[in-house]
Amino acid sequence: MLKAFVDANVIVSVLNKEYPLFTYSSRVLSSGSLKGVELYTSPLCLAIGFYFATKKSGKQMAKQKLALIYEHLSIAKIDKAAVNKALLNPKVQDVEDGFQYYAAVEAGCKCIVTENLDDFYFAEIPVLSSEQFLKTYIFK
Repeated sequence: MLKAFVDANVIVSVLNKEYPLFTYSSRVLSSGSLKGVELYTSPLCLAIGFYFATKKSGKQMAKQKLALIYEHLSIAKIDKAAVNKALLNPKVQDVEDGFQYYAAVEAGCKCIVTENLDDFYFAEIPVLSSEQFLKTYIFK
């Protein structure tokens, strides 16, 4: 079973149909329906996605879109352990990225899918763009 963590920017690109990224990010999210692939995100990523989707679509439509995407995702917890690890790791400069990373690790994710690869410079698991994820794990 491949468990992968989907970062907020991938979700935002799908919610707002941001091209050319949408071509890859939408396929990443749809890969969650494949046998042997389980996609995770955090409540914080969903909230970030909702915020940016409301700017383009309004609150009601953003909520509907988010509900559709949510069906294909499992939720990684940002619990006390994840927060503690992010705060105590001297390499983590942006705590939000640290929270996401440790939530992913604690959920057993083998990689992080993001378009901001540099945000996870401290990661000890692979950090891939949507395109890299698809080439590495889905269309191999």
